[in-house]
Formats: sequence, C-alpha cells, structure tokens
Amino acid sequence: MAIDADIAAGLLTPDKARARRSEVSVEADFYGSMDGASKFVKGDAIAGLLILAVNVFGGFALGMIAHGMGASEAGQVYVSLAVGDALVTQVPALLLSIAAAAIVTRVTDSRDLVGQIGGQVAEPRGWLPVAAVLGAIGLIPAMPQTLFLPAAAICLLIWHRLRRRAETPAEPAFAVDENRPDVFGIADVTDHTLVALELGYALVHLVDEARKAPLLPRLTGIRKQLSRQFGFVLPQFRVADALELGPRAYRVRLGGVTLGQGEVRPDRLLAIDTGEVPAGAAMAGEATLDPSFGCPALWIDPATREIAVAEGYLVVDPGTVIATHLNQLLLARIEALLGPEEVRALLDTLREKVPGLVEAITPEPLSLAALTRFLRALVADGISLSHAGPVFTSLALALQKTHDFNTLIDHVRTDLGGWIVGQVCPPDQPLQVATLDAGLEAAILGGMIDPATGQPLIDPDCGRMIAERMAAIVAQADGPVALIVQPPARRALAALLRNRVPRALVLSLQELPVTQPVNVLDVIGAPAINPEPEMLAA
Repeated sequence: MAIDADIAAGLLTPDKARARRSEVSVEADFYGSMDGASKFVKGDAIAGLLILAVNVFGGFALGMIAHGMGASEAGQVYVSLAVGDALVTQVPALLLSIAAAAIVTRVTDSRDLVGQIGGQVAEPRGWLPVAAVLGAIGLIPAMPQTLFLPAAAICLLIWHRLRRRAETPAEPAFAVDENRPDVFGIADVTDHTLVALELGYALVHLVDEARKAPLLPRLTGIRKQLSRQFGFVLPQFRVADALELGPRAYRVRLGGVTLGQGEVRPDRLLAIDTGEVPAGAAMAGEATLDPSFGCPALWIDPATREIAVAEGYLVVDPGTVIATHLNQLLLARIEALLGPEEVRALLDTLREKVPGLVEAITPEPLSLAALTRFLRALVADGISLSHAGPVFTSLALALQKTHDFNTLIDHVRTDLGGWIVGQVCPPDQPLQVATLDAGLEAAILGGMIDPATGQPLIDPDCGRMIAERMAAIVAQADGPVALIVQPPARRALAALLRNRVPRALVLSLQELPVTQPVNVLDVIGAPAINPEPEMLAA
C-alpha cells in the first residue's frame, strides 16, 4: 500500500516500484521460511542433546553397576564414548539440516538454487566474521590451533580476494571507445533539456567564459529572477551552437518547440527608440525592430553610443538583446516550466512546515499530475507560488466541496483576490478597470462550450474586437488596467488577452475585494458609450 501511494504521488517510477515490490517479496518469503526452518533445526538439535544425555547417564550406570567401575573411570570411558557418538551422529545431521534449511528458506528469485547459494557464498561480507570467529576459537588454550588458525587465514584470504573483485569494475567483452567520432549512443540523439538557447557560430563568443562574456551571467540572473517571481525553481537552461542557423541568428526552444528567434549584430549595439527620441532626430545605423517589444531600433557603431544616449535612445549590447528576448518568451509560457519535479520539490519544502496540509491534498484526492495541472493554471495567470501556504490552504478547503477543476481554480483565485489586486494596485489608489457590455457578455456565455476545458468559445471577430479595445485602453491608461467579467468567462478571456495584451489583468467579480475602489475607464461592446479606438488613442 505504501508503494502504491508513492506511485500515485509521483515519488516512485514504475521501474523503482517493481524493484521495491521485489525486495519486499524476497524479505517476506525469507523471514517466513526461516520461521519453519528454525523449528525444524531446533527440534533436531534438542533430540541430539537428549540422546547425548541418555548415553552419558546410561554409560555411568552401566559401567558402575554391570562392570563394577568407579565413578571417575566410568565417566572417562562412557562420557568419551557418548561425546564421540554424538559428534559422529551430529555431523551428518548438521549437513542434512543445512541442506534442508537451504531448500526451505529459498525465496522466489530469477536465479536457481545453485545460483542463489553461489551468489551468497561469493558475498565478501560473510567471510570476514567467519575468519574472526575461527581465529578467536584457535586462540583459546587447548584448542587445535593447527586446524582453526589456518582455516581462519584461508577465510581471510577469500574475503580479501572477493572484496578486490567487487571493487574492480567489470570490463565489457568488446570495449568501445566512446570518444571515437563515429560512435554515438542514445544520449546523442535525445535531448531532455526543457529550455534551450541555440546560437549561430558568430555568436558563440557571447558565452565564452574565458572572455568573461556577459550572456551566461545574464541567463543565470534571469533564471533566478523568474524563480523568485513565481515561487519555483526553473530548470536549467542549455546553451549550444546550431549549425543550421545563420551565423548571427539565435533561437529559443521550449521542450524542442521553437518559441522565438532573431538576429543580432555581434559587433554593433542596439539603440532602441522607447518613445523618448525627438521627432526628426537623425541617427546613423541599420534600421530594425527590438525583438522583445517590437520598438523601432537601430544597430549602431559602438563609437556612437554616447550620441545615441544623448538623443534619447536606450542602448544595449547584443547579449542583453538575446537575454531580454528569452526572458519575454519564457514569461509568456512560464506555466510550461512548472513540471512534476518542480511541484514535488515544492511539496517537499511545504511538507517540512505543514505536513498535514500536503497530506490533505496529495496523493489523494489529487494526484501529482492533477496538482501540477492546477498549479500551472495559477502560474499562467501570474499567481506566484512563493507563499504556497495560502494557495494550498484554499485548495484543501475547496476540495472538501468539489473536485471540478474550473471550480477549484475560481475558489482559490477568489480567496487570493486581495493579493492579486495588490500586486498591480496600491491599496490606497483606485484600480483602473474596464467591463464588458451586458449584451456582449451574455453572448459570450451563451455561445458554444469547449468540451475539453468547459470554457466558452469566443467568436474570432468578437475576440479580435475585445483585444483591440483592451489594447487601446491599456495604451491610454497611466497604469495597470483590469477587465472585470463574470466568473464563467474569466478563463476564456484571460487566455485571449494573455499574449495579445499582456499588460491587461482579467478578474472576475468575486475576485475583486469589496473594499477596493475602482475607476471604470470604458465599457467594451457598448457603441453608444465607447468612442472609436482612434478617438480613445487621441
């Protein structure tokens, strides 16, 4: 049962579980068989002792009564004969008992009886105590030292040879030189790294530690920053060259799928126009776009850096361009970086502080896979797991009422509503919000439902209109903007706006704290109220 529970919790792989079950079965068979064998051997030994006692006392009586011997003479003759007879009788009995015990105590194993006995005899651990016991007996006065001491030396030699053989690694019959270029294995054709940054050959120097290249420290900093922000340790990034890429190109992969790619000029600096460059400013350089945010930019000569800064440009080096782009790509898919291993590490940390809380959630009623899916949904909405206690407490309470995935998400988000709003809006300031027109919201909720997620399917034209209106509202606002909707529509609208308008926050009415003041900027889908996007932008 404990093994099954560990499998359900994801603590054991199927192979490890089979090995653990085999160990338990072997131990149970062995100790159960030893119980019967000990009774068998014990009875034979007791019978031998009783026979010895009968021979001794019977010899005394026979010698003293029938043959007229004295007590000392009868004892010397008949006790010696009785002991000799006992030894002659017990040696075959000992061999028979050993054979019977070996058969009785044999446990279920893939090897036959000869293989099991040979494997146990070949264990070096058993020979050292045998040598010690024989040596100790040989040192007792009046014991035959010429028999026990050589036997102890032989056992000690066997122990030494077996130990050396166990410590020496076995060489394959046909050794293969793994350094040969024409030899490769499964590790050469598989890649289990989740996040990979691939560089063209002209960019390899950006990760050259001998040159103290800044890209690797920046990647480490991104991993640490995202781990602190979302509350779980991100898997390590792999950086490698890719011959199929252009010399100045780079590519970011997540689980083997390309998230994004771009090109940089390793001998230039990128001057980004963030909106502060005066109109009509002339700056020499190769026009391009910032790959992270799409802002107009120029590749300029490093000698003109000061001029570009004076003009209002944000000037960054190629390593920063790549690192920033990777950071934005990972932020858009941060939930994909939370896997079972990361959740298990999170549970281990929480179990040390609140063990009962973890046991109330997993492995029952939620398996590790189901819990991972649940936490991924929270992380996708930008909820950090840094303080996992409130999240798991709310989840444990919700599990007492329902196991529906969407209901659990809504319950936990409602409990964390104050924290969610507090991340984007100070408590003493009103939250800038937009809402949906009642007719538009009713149309969304009355439409088709996705059977896989249980969420409403938004018409493409309607979704495009909502995204464009929210983008215009966010661009015009001077701070974060939240779209307030009915709970059944929140997840669908959040998925719609997550990549199109990443600065927009989607909240349900229940998640908004009752004490939070709001400032309604617009009602989307009400033509009589809404100005045109061009008017709003103006």
